[in-house]
Parts: sequence; C-alpha cells; structure tokens
Amino acid sequence: MDSSEVAGRSHNRFALPEIEADDVLRADRDHYTHAWPTFRSAKETNSLVVTGGEGAYVYDSAGRRYLDGMGGLWCVNMGYGRDEICDAIAEQARKLPYYNPTDGLANVPAVRLSEKIASLAPGELNHVLYSCGGSTANDSAVRLIQFYQSVRGKPDKRFILTRVRAYHGSTIMTASMGGNPPERSPHLRFVTDIIRQVSCPNPYRRPEGMSESEFCDFLVDELRTTILDLGTENIAAFFAEPILGSGGVIVPPDGYNYRTWQLCKEYDILYVADEVITAFGRLGYMFASKEMFGIEPDIITFAKGVTSGYQPLGGLIFSDSIHNVLVNAEPQATFINGYTYSGHPVACAAALANIALMERENICAHVQSEGSYFERKMRELGDLEIVGDVRGSHFMMCVESVKDRSTKESFGPSVGVGDIIARHSGELGLIVRPLGTMNIISPPLILSRSQIDDFARLMRDAIVLTQQELAASGDFDINIVDGLSGG
Repeated sequence: MDSSEVAGRSHNRFALPEIEADDVLRADRDHYTHAWPTFRSAKETNSLVVTGGEGAYVYDSAGRRYLDGMGGLWCVNMGYGRDEICDAIAEQARKLPYYNPTDGLANVPAVRLSEKIASLAPGELNHVLYSCGGSTANDSAVRLIQFYQSVRGKPDKRFILTRVRAYHGSTIMTASMGGNPPERSPHLRFVTDIIRQVSCPNPYRRPEGMSESEFCDFLVDELRTTILDLGTENIAAFFAEPILGSGGVIVPPDGYNYRTWQLCKEYDILYVADEVITAFGRLGYMFASKEMFGIEPDIITFAKGVTSGYQPLGGLIFSDSIHNVLVNAEPQATFINGYTYSGHPVACAAALANIALMERENICAHVQSEGSYFERKMRELGDLEIVGDVRGSHFMMCVESVKDRSTKESFGPSVGVGDIIARHSGELGLIVRPLGTMNIISPPLILSRSQIDDFARLMRDAIVLTQQELAASGDFDINIVDGLSGG
C-alpha cells in the first residue's frame, strides 16, 4: 500500500477468521495477565489484538491497519518486518540458540556487540554488561555502583539521586527510583532509605514568573543543596534520562544536563544517563548524551532500540575509570550480578543486524531531518483549544491537554482526556499512548514525509473529536465546530 493512503485500511493477510479472533479474546480475558494490568473483568473492554506489522504500521485481528505512534513501546525503531534482523535471528538460533553467560564463557555475538557498542559510546565508555531489558539494566547499574563505591573504599556512598517524574524501570529498586506519582501504588513497598529525589525539570510547569533560564538555575541550585545536605561522602550516583520519557517527554531547560553532570563531577558522584529510550536513533544519534547534550556519563544504560524490539535485550556501558578500579582491587571480589539470558546470542545477533541496518540506511541523518519535520507538525497541534503543551524532540513527543490554557489547569482524572484522545485516534487508525492528561508519541524512526503528514492529520482529528465529546458532556466549554481535516 502507498504510505499516503488513509490509515485503517483492511489487510486480509493479517486478519484472523472470526471464530479464531473471538477465541483469542476469550483466552486473553481468561489467562493472559498483561503488563501494568488493572485486572479488569471478562465483561469489560476487549484488548486490541495485534496480529501483524509492516514498516510503520501494525494490523489487528480484523486486518485493520494502524500507524503505530508508539513504535511498540518506544522500541521498534527500524519498523516491522525487516528481513535483515529476522534472518540474523533465525541463523543464530540454528547455529547456537543459547549458552551460559557466566565469567570465563563467551559467545561470538555478545563479544562482537560489546565491541560495536563501545565504538559508538562516548568518551571512555568501553565496557558492556548485559541484561534482559531497561529495568534490569538500571537495576544492575545500581548494584555495580554500590560494588564500585565499596571496592574503592567508600562504602558509605550509598544514596541514589533521581528526579520527580523520572522512570527507570519496574524492578522494586528501579520502581523506587522512579518519580511518577500514579506509579506509587499504596499496595507496594518501595525502597526509601537510599533514594532521594529532586524536582522535575519541566519548563512548562515551572513556577509562575520564572524564566526558563532562572528555572534552570533553581534546579541546579536545588541539586547542589541536596548534595550538600546529604553529604558528598554519602552519595553514590545521580540517575537522569536526557529527556524524561514515561514521565511525559520532558525536555529539561537548555544547559541543565550539562550543568548537573558538571556538578556530579565536582562532588565525586557518578552520573548515569538512562538512555533506554533515547539511544539508537530516537533523537538522531546512536547515543544522545555527548552529541546532543555535551556530557560524558560514567555509565549509560540502554535497551529498546538496540534490537528495535525484535529481541529482548538491555545493558549498561561503564567507563574505563570504573573498570580500572575494579580490576586493580585488592583483594579481588566477585560482582554478584547477572541473568540467565545476559548476552543471549540470538538477542545480540539481532542487535548487530539492527545496528548494521541503521548504519546502512543512515537512520540518524533521517531522524535529524524528518524527525525535525515530525516535531514541527506535532507542534502545530498547539492551536487546538485543549492542547496546553506540545513538547519533545524529533520522534519523541508528548501532547499535554489542559482545561484552561491560560492558567494551565488540568482536566480531572475522572475525565480521562488522554484515554479519549487515544480512543478516537484508534478509531481513525492511529495508535498513541495515553498517560493521564498526556498522549505519548514515539513512532518508528523510518516514517516518510507523507506518513508524517498522515500522522499529524489523524492526531488533529482525534483531538478535535475529543474537544467535541468533552463539550457535549459538559467537561469543557467550547464552541462546537467541526474542525476535522476531511482526509
């Protein structure tokens, strides 16, 4: 199909027979516990059963086509159906599907991928430790940091600094490091003794009357004060996403990332860049830390785009400085960390094929050009009456809806404005992710100019339909006009 065709077109190749589709929905309700479940009853809303994907599109069990505005979950960077990656997976599975990852044993794809990632990473980041995803990458980073600080004779450096609205994963440690209030379930017990958080660097929600540069000064001063209050001898590391992802695609003020990195260097605090989302092309670079923000972290964590989601893989890259301390420690100690599937040969083969494909198609240059166009088209949605803020960078964007643009008053949780926009988007053939009053957007990086135009049109129509629905229900005061693109 031509990319300019209206999303939502039927595609019989991926359609299931009606009786099978009904049976899948039944089995889904009866047996499949999803990630982040609400444990809805079998009588409630059915899941969208996705049966296939091609390029930037996915298809449901009826064969209906959708532009995938979430890229799976921030990860299908090179799109669906890439034979280069699929063939590498199949070849490696036949050759060596798995082997033990413990010290003294190696497999070729894990070694070659480590070498490749080290060549792409900034500064002296030359050592790769694998996990199975982003959560376990950040969890392993915490453990490596604790181990490193103790080995070098500073076991009291235990505190981990993070930020409000940060997201670092869903293990109990990384969930404790996270800062999204909705994820702080009262039914769970979090690690609280060694985690401290500083303010969210969200310019849209900065204090009234404060300029963006003044807000940056405030944030840096707050971090410095927190460090001094806790004592530099007690702080192990600061974890920071270059652009906060699940917290709402929050782009910190200009200079914030660099200045906080400098502050950590000043006070002997390890700086961890959580690039689980931003690495491997999302912002137009293999790693955004150095190229986009001018920083050379002590550790970078990665996952998602490293395989474009074709296999589960994550990891962390740490510096020569950390490595040298551990190598020269007396007496030597074993770092108790690892997973059965660390450095899995099939996953690493997928990553190598994915990175080779990215380089062959010069995807970073594509993101820098077409991603800039995508960002511009998304920002044009700012003329709609419920759109308070459109923020992000390249193929990583967020639309935040508000009840009053002049005061930035949010819709109440009961309105579910993000869910309404996502529902209308789905009906039109576009998948976006709802998070409260926000809709998160992170499509495959391969979008063409015409697909970007389709995306912007469908997103606008979904928001206009949402405005009309809110007005009809009395949740929003608006003069109801059509406003639809008619495409």
